[in-house]
Amino acid sequence: MILLFIISILIILISNIMMFLTIIMSKKSFMDREKNSPFECGFDPKSSARIPFSLHFFLITVIFLIFDVEIALIFPMIYSFKLVNFFSMMKISFFFLLMLLLGLYHEWNQNMLNWTN
Repeated sequence: MILLFIISILIILISNIMMFLTIIMSKKSFMDREKNSPFECGFDPKSSARIPFSLHFFLITVIFLIFDVEIALIFPMIYSFKLVNFFSMMKISFFFLLMLLLGLYHEWNQNMLNWTN
């Protein structure tokens, strides 16, 4: 029991010494605002934080996420063709793909697929 106590004290002591040495030896400047600021998609951290954000960029990101989830839902659907009645699975797949195509058509009507904005 005493040996366990001595080893735990020794581990705590060594780790504290190592942390203290890294703080002393590091060349990090606490006054550097750019390194301390979070990275935000290429925005300049020294400029104003109230610049307008491109809504077009945000909506394209949402479109990408929707189609990314679509791929995650289609893969199990392919596997389930073996397990379930073929015609019932075809109906489900048809309605799923119909919803995605209607969404794509809506995005096309709203000019969200136009990259020239």
